Amino acid sequence: MTVMRRALEFLFTRALRSRLGVALAIGVVVVGVLGATRLISNPVDSADGLSSRPDGPIITVDPTAGDDGLLNSAAPPSPVTSPGARTPEQTAERFAKAWLGRPGMTAEEWQAGLRPLSTPALREKLTGAEPESVPAEKVIGPPSLRERTETFVELLLPLDAGGLRLELVTADGGWLVDVLDWERP
Repeated sequence: MTVMRRALEFLFTRALRSRLGVALAIGVVVVGVLGATRLISNPVDSADGLSSRPDGPIITVDPTAGDDGLLNSAAPPSPVTSPGARTPEQTAERFAKAWLGRPGMTAEEWQAGLRPLSTPALREKLTGAEPESVPAEKVIGPPSLRERTETFVELLLPLDAGGLRLELVTADGGWLVDVLDWERP
């Protein structure tokens, strides 16, 4: 009994009061927890787990399914226009003419000219805008069309003070401007 008492007294008065003793105690606890989890998990095969590697490549896509890359080499579908309706280019040119306005035009006249060529979302964004805030005066070249889908295109109109980028969508059989962006040269 005295040997056990001396061992416990040494452990609590000297060993556990030093940094080395505390580090050893933490190490024993960690090894005990890891050993207990190994016993509880009961691995069937010692090769199971993170150390085992597959014998061959992992295939997640059917190799015969075709091209699955980000870049699609197929041309985008051409925009669809109803018979008798304006093309995206015609809508963009009319919108640009209305957006550029004319000298002495009131804000109400300017908004009225944009209204039939723009979506409700764009009309709301342009509420309160003034024709004097337009940074250009005239179109200086033909629009360049970037087809995205059958119902969505992007157009860039070169103006005297930069570029007018428009995103057009189909609505009720016609093309309307949904997004208006100004690009400086």
